[in-house]
This record gives sequence, structure tokens and C-alpha cells, in this order.
Amino acid sequence: MDGELVGPRSKHLITIGQLASYAGVTIKAVRHYHQRGLLEEPPRDSSGYRRYGAKHAIDLVKIKTLAEAGVPLARIKELVVADPDHFAAAIAEIDRGLQERAEDLRRTRARIAQLSAGDRLFVSDEVADLLDELRNMGVSQRAVQMERELWILLQSVAPNEAAIWIADKRDAMKDPEFRALNLEYDAAFNWSPDDPRLEVLADRTERWLAKRSGSNEGGERPVLDPAIRQLIATSAGASSPALDRLIRIAKQRSAGS
Repeated sequence: MDGELVGPRSKHLITIGQLASYAGVTIKAVRHYHQRGLLEEPPRDSSGYRRYGAKHAIDLVKIKTLAEAGVPLARIKELVVADPDHFAAAIAEIDRGLQERAEDLRRTRARIAQLSAGDRLFVSDEVADLLDELRNMGVSQRAVQMERELWILLQSVAPNEAAIWIADKRDAMKDPEFRALNLEYDAAFNWSPDDPRLEVLADRTERWLAKRSGSNEGGERPVLDPAIRQLIATSAGASSPALDRLIRIAKQRSAGS
């Protein structure tokens, strides 16, 4: 029966390859549209091949056009046969969905951009500005990274206190002596723990702190909960024998005062 229906007219019909070529798609795409129920599958001829007619070609062009416009495949079947009013309403609905997706993508791109923002990721703008300032004045990347990780922790576990400290440190950065001390501590990282310059650096630090405390610049500093202090102390990052010696010198002087 099928042979009687399609056999005599087969010379007027086209193969799947010709159909795909005329519509500008691949044979794989045509078969996919068959599987999705978007394009009607024609009967096979007496040789077992599917033969396609004008309606298949027209429907395939419509499907391709809608797909390339971004219409989801799940909506294409209804649109191919929709009347003008239904088609317009459906397209408007799809467009709203695309606008929402575009906004989601914009937000995702903004988050991705933050991932490449280096020091500005995971910290506040105030801390990021401080890190930029340290780098611009010549502090090593190692020291900047240690500073950044400390602020990440501080702003997470003690955000209120961290806000006060960052404001205090940004204010202290206006003092040339404090900036010089930052550079000196960065250099001291690689000194020998027996280097006599450590005592000199400890003296400079003590004088600066006394001056800062005496002028009460920055106001009262908040006191951390002991558990948070311990957490910060255990996550201070890379240290060195020289910096460890500086800490011991400071503790000895504090205990003796």
C-alpha cells in the first residue's frame, strides 16, 4: 500500500540529504527534529527510504528559523502551527523569558569578573584599597597576600571590629613613619633572627605606637573575644624566624613595662 502511495510520486520527492541541504541544516538535525516530534516523519518508499515533500521543507525552514532565533525546542511545535494571535503572544512570552535569562547572565558575568579582580575578591572595598596602597608603595606580594588573608578572616568572624580596624589602619597609612615601618617589616621577613636591625626596628615600632596611643589617633580599639583572637593567631599565615623574634621582643618589653 505504501508503495502505491509514494512509489509513483517518488521522483517528485526529495531525500533527507536534499531536504537538509535545502533548509541549511544537517541530516542529524533533521533526525533530531523527528525524535522531538517537531517534524513529521514521512513514510518510506519501496526501497526503504524516506521521501520528503514541500510541506516538510516548509516546516523545516520554520523550525530552523525559530530555533536560530532562540526559541526553545519545546515551544517550536506549537508555534509552527499557531495562528497569528497565538504566535504573537507566545513570542512575547518567550522574549520575556529571554530577557530574564539575559539578566541572569549579566549578573553571572559580573560575578565572574569579580573572580578576576584579585585582591578585591572576598574583602571589602576599604580593605582592597588598603591592599592596593600597600602594593603601590612597594610592599611585596607575599606581604600583601598575608594581609589580605588576615582581613578575610577578620571581616568574616568580627565584621564590626574589622570595620573599625580598617578605618584606623587607613588613617595610620597617612603617617610616613607608619608606611616606612610597613616596608621595614616586609624586608625583615628575610633577615636573620640575630640581625641587630631587629632591635632597632622594635624600638621604632615602640616609639610609633606610643606616639599613636598618646595622641589617641584612631580612637579606642575594640577588644576581640579570646576565641576569635586564638583563631586569628593560628591563621596568621607565613612567618619567619626574624618576625618571630620581633614578636618575642615586643612581648618581653610589654611584660617588663
